[in-house]
Amino acid sequence: MIKEFNEHVSLVNNNDITSNNLQDTVNNDPTKISWSGDLKKKLLKGEYYNQEYGNTLISTYRPFVKEWVYFSNLFNNSIYLLPILFPEPNIDNLVITIQAPGGTKDFSVLMVDNIPDLHLVGDTQAFPFYIYKTDKGSLFKEENLDNGSYITAPSGEHYICQKNVTDWALNEYRKRYGLDVTKEDIFYYVYGLLHSPDYRERYKHNLKRTLPHIPFVTSTEDFRSFSDAGRRLAELHLYYENLPLFDQIEEEIKGDPDDPETYEVNKIRFGKKDKKNDKSVIVYNDKIKLKNIPLEVYEYQVGGKSPIEWVIDRYQVKKDKKSGIVNDPNKWLEEHDDPRYIVDLIKRLVTLSLETQRIVNQLPDLDIDESN
Repeated sequence: MIKEFNEHVSLVNNNDITSNNLQDTVNNDPTKISWSGDLKKKLLKGEYYNQEYGNTLISTYRPFVKEWVYFSNLFNNSIYLLPILFPEPNIDNLVITIQAPGGTKDFSVLMVDNIPDLHLVGDTQAFPFYIYKTDKGSLFKEENLDNGSYITAPSGEHYICQKNVTDWALNEYRKRYGLDVTKEDIFYYVYGLLHSPDYRERYKHNLKRTLPHIPFVTSTEDFRSFSDAGRRLAELHLYYENLPLFDQIEEEIKGDPDDPETYEVNKIRFGKKDKKNDKSVIVYNDKIKLKNIPLEVYEYQVGGKSPIEWVIDRYQVKKDKKSGIVNDPNKWLEEHDDPRYIVDLIKRLVTLSLETQRIVNQLPDLDIDESN
C-alpha cells in the first residue's frame, strides 16, 4: 500500500497527477490501496511516506477481540483525538467506551486500554482517564501542571500527562463523599454506575439521544459501592486474557491435544439440537467441541452480543472480497505461540460473563441526590 502511495507521489511531483485530473488518474485497484477523499488531498502534497514500525499496534476491534492496527495520521481516515489518548506504544491509558447517541442497540459500555475501533460498541465515543499533550517548551509551564505531570516516552518524546477528571469534579465529589476521594475513584464510579440496571432503565430514552449524565448518589456508602464495583469490572474487562478458565466446561478433542494443527480454526459455530442452535455446545472445529456452556453467560452483552458470540463472529477465516486481504486468526495463534488461545479465551469469557453479572447484580439501588 505504501509502495503504491509513493508511486502516486512520484506522479504528482512529475505533474502527471494534478488536482484537475486526480479523480480520473489515481489507480483505484482495491487490492493495492483504498483511496479516501482525505488521502487524495494528502497525496497532492507530494510527500513520500516511509513505514513507521512503531505504528503497528494491538487494538480492540470488537468487544474482547483484539487485532493489529497500523495507526497512521496519513492512512487512517478518522483518528479523531486518539493521538492524545495513545500517542505512542507503551504509553498507558484507560478508556471508557460507550455507544454514542443515536444507536439502535441497547446502551453499552466497555473499558479498554488500547486503541478502540470506531464501531467497537456500535458508533463509539471514548472517554479516557489520561490525556497526553506534546511538551513544546514555551506552550506549557510548570505552574499549569496541578492536574498533570511531565513524562518521557520510550521514544524520548516529552509529554504532559493530565488526568481527564476536572478539579471542579474532584472538589464536588469530596464535598459529598469525603476528602479521601480521588480522581481514580470518580473514574471507576462512572464505570460502575453505567453498568447499573437501574440507571440504564431510568435513563434508557435519554441514552438513545444524548451522552450519559452522571448523577450524584445520596450516600458515601453508595458512592463507594459503585466505585469499587467499577474497579472490579475494569479489572475483569481489561485483563480477561488472564482470567481463570471456567473448569465446568467439557472439552471433547478428537486428535492430538499437543499438536497445534488440532486447534486450527475456520469458522466456529454453535451445536444443534432439534434443528436449533444449542448454545450450551460450541463446535470449535471438526476436532474440538466445548460442552456445558452455562446459558446465563449470554445474558451479559456488549454492543448487542455476548462476549462468546463476538468470538464466534470474529475469530473465523474470512477474505475481503474487494481487497483480497485474508483475516486469519490462525496467524494470531502462531504469532503468540499459543494454539489454544481461542479455546481458552472462550472458557475465560465464561468466567468473565458470570462474574460481571454477579457484580452488577450486587450494585445498590440507584438513589440519586435530587437536590443538585
